[in-house]
Amino acid sequence: MSETLLITGCKQLLTLRGPVPRRGRALRDPGMIKDGALLVRDGRIVAVGARKAIERRKDARRAKKFDLGGRVVLPGFVDSHTHLVFAGNRAEEYEKRIAGATYEQIAKSGGGILSTVRKLRVAEAGALYARAHDWLLSFAAHGTTTVEAKSGYGLDAASELKMLRVMSALRRHARLDIVPTFMGAHVVPPEFKKRPDAYVDLLVRKLIPYVAREGLAEFCDVFCDRGAFTVAQARRILTAARVCGLGPRIHAEQIAHTGAARLAVELHAASADHLEKVNAADIRALAASDVTCTLLPGCCFHLGLEHYAPARKLMDAGAIVALATDFNPGTSPTLNMQMVLSLACTQMRMSPAEAIAAATINAAHSLRRGDRIGSLEVGKFADIAVFEVEDYREIPYYFGVNHCTLTLKRGTALHGASKMQKG
Repeated sequence: MSETLLITGCKQLLTLRGPVPRRGRALRDPGMIKDGALLVRDGRIVAVGARKAIERRKDARRAKKFDLGGRVVLPGFVDSHTHLVFAGNRAEEYEKRIAGATYEQIAKSGGGILSTVRKLRVAEAGALYARAHDWLLSFAAHGTTTVEAKSGYGLDAASELKMLRVMSALRRHARLDIVPTFMGAHVVPPEFKKRPDAYVDLLVRKLIPYVAREGLAEFCDVFCDRGAFTVAQARRILTAARVCGLGPRIHAEQIAHTGAARLAVELHAASADHLEKVNAADIRALAASDVTCTLLPGCCFHLGLEHYAPARKLMDAGAIVALATDFNPGTSPTLNMQMVLSLACTQMRMSPAEAIAAATINAAHSLRRGDRIGSLEVGKFADIAVFEVEDYREIPYYFGVNHCTLTLKRGTALHGASKMQKG
């Protein structure tokens, strides 16, 4: 017999109901219900609205009741850009950057992504799994219920497949949803330093078809930037991926303006990420497209950069804007989406409502899951994050503070179950 849950005590219930994806003024409406309630059955929402109206339903009277005690309730965060599986860290490079070394200088000296590649290639799959599983528990503790995860720290067939198989194991056993992305085109591996096109050939002819055939990834990503892959190389890779059924994603315009954003539009990419170096023409093109602009302010913060992506201009132009952590060991070692909201508000002048929409429904749309997650509506999964604040605007206001007290995935507690008060 299925169990029905009646969740009350939602002082502010932000449903994010409305159009998918959100653009322009629609980003500002969180669909808030004061003194709201949810009715959940078999992991899905069967009713949402004002508490008194939901409690009057016949099926609510027989439901198991949980009173949240007057907390703020949102859809679980959808973190649509992470590098979840990695070995070691790059704390020594962090210190070098503090002393004045740039990201590119460190990379040219053998550090950066390639230093993580060396560590991952020798790491045991079991150790990678255990560490990533622990990170996922922390994601859930901060209110995240869905995580996109990229490969890209292997850069050879064996190591890339090792990463993707770790992700497959996590998908089977972890309670968060994990969306796998193949990113063998992170940077050119050292073995192909003088033959980058030969590496592209390997990706296009062998690795991408194999990954798609084995069902190891849903998307394919490319770092198209100075010091990584050119626009022409990225076009080859992503076109091959699309032919094989993998959705294109692209790291675009982060370090230098290369034309990667226009490539994302040309290929109807699911997402163009970073975008710190976009120009006015790029913004117009992105706004007229179906490409989600995934902004990653944690990366700019950690690198100590003054120039963040132009979120305000993108939103005002009508682009689809999402937010993500870019969780990785080198440039954004954070899994706290609440901190990302703070940076989006203070550094990119997004309002709290806009930032929450970008971190939930628009991020879900970029992962092709806007019909299932990202908002609290009838028929969608009961992926819910509960915060110990009086007003939703306090979530980004308190930067670096975790106010999440309860996280539900399909109606089941991932974090904070003991804090639920039975009615």
